Amino acid sequence: MTTDNSIEKASILAAALPFMQRYSERTIVIKYGGHAMGDKSLSENFARDVVLLKQAGVHPVIVHGGGPQIGDMLARLNIKSEFAAGLRITDKETVEVVEMVLAGAINKQIVADINKFGGKAIGISGKDAGLVTARKVTRTVIDPDSSIEKVIDLGFVGEPESVNREVLDILTNSNLIPVIAPLAISADGETYNVNADTFAGAIAGALEAERLLLLTDVPGVFDKNRAFMKQLSVAECERLVADGTISEGMIPKVETCVQTLKQGVKGIVILDGKVPHAVLLELFTEHGAGTMIHQ
Repeated sequence: MTTDNSIEKASILAAALPFMQRYSERTIVIKYGGHAMGDKSLSENFARDVVLLKQAGVHPVIVHGGGPQIGDMLARLNIKSEFAAGLRITDKETVEVVEMVLAGAINKQIVADINKFGGKAIGISGKDAGLVTARKVTRTVIDPDSSIEKVIDLGFVGEPESVNREVLDILTNSNLIPVIAPLAISADGETYNVNADTFAGAIAGALEAERLLLLTDVPGVFDKNRAFMKQLSVAECERLVADGTISEGMIPKVETCVQTLKQGVKGIVILDGKVPHAVLLELFTEHGAGTMIHQ
């Protein structure tokens, strides 16, 4: 006898079929970060979801962050960490720790989780095979005492200048799942720490991905009345930033979305990575799971 639970599961799979067909042979770039990375249950759910995507014919590309883990390691090593303009000031000593944590511990743990559930993940950084070249980031801030704008030196913090798509095409067209740490190399051979959202946007743009999913610690974008906003156009995003509705840490995410859409990505979704199976809910259900930003 078939149980009600089994019938329900079969119905869910049947309902997901049209969405699986929609994304078959399409590239989905997923920026994975936030508190979900530190929760064993959520990280294993994420790994299972990525394996399922690959088996369903989707080409997932994972870009991960690691801010909290970097902060913890710097504290353990008694290295002072400072921020300016929302970015970590990264001197030579700090960038060595950043590379150790991102390209080492975090990257290989994500790879191990995916492989544990039957995937074939390969861990790399933007430095491998010249995948991503970067230029030094410059930022200006207003001095609160003098009200004078001044340039701040962020050290070894970069932004993507070019992406070698050939490397990614070889990986995504195989049975491999790329897991990429957001480190890049400059034209003169220096290693740069790159914001993971910005890095993921550059990867998605180079691949003209069907979707870029930004997994965060919030469900998406809210209006001034705290009502959840299911979809936003580029023009609406610019208006909401200008009037202060979108503020603080959401601003750089939305700015990344706008820039990435201009590179040919079909749509970008900001969603809560703490929700179990958030990726599957977004891609394989009718109503999705986050805020979709589109042209």
